[in-house]
Amino acid sequence: MFAHHSWAHAQIDRATPAAACPPPSQLKPAQMHGLWRASFDKPPAGLPASATLLLERHAEFSDSVAGFVSRDLGAAAGSAAIAGHRAKAQLAGDLEDGLLTLDESSNGVSITGTWNGEVVASSCGRKVVGVWKDTSDSAPPDAKEVPFTLEKVPGW
Repeated sequence: MFAHHSWAHAQIDRATPAAACPPPSQLKPAQMHGLWRASFDKPPAGLPASATLLLERHAEFSDSVAGFVSRDLGAAAGSAAIAGHRAKAQLAGDLEDGLLTLDESSNGVSITGTWNGEVVASSCGRKVVGVWKDTSDSAPPDAKEVPFTLEKVPGW
């Protein structure tokens, strides 16, 4: 009977994943590793409303993340509006106290975009909301912050 009671308790814990989620402030960078879908609210002209991010362990800084963002630039590729961006750009950043900060570089040298987001408390580290800003040479001086949502692709 005692063993059955323990099994039943374990079943209850799995049935209520929200209760098992650590608060965002306790998440580690490794919990951000994986494939993510990004959706943007009103992206700048020429940039798509969605992108894919792959985040992994940073090669030099184990408490950081690195990876790539991929966008389908389609017919807009090479246009003046997005001259500072490539279909695939490098990412590097940190997760601290539930805040995800990423620097984006289309040329591997300068920062062409910034991502600043917060892990959603009830998401178990699978959803981040924040703002992206174009910091490329082609960005207007008054470039607006673009709201984004990142959602981890199931299976990662």
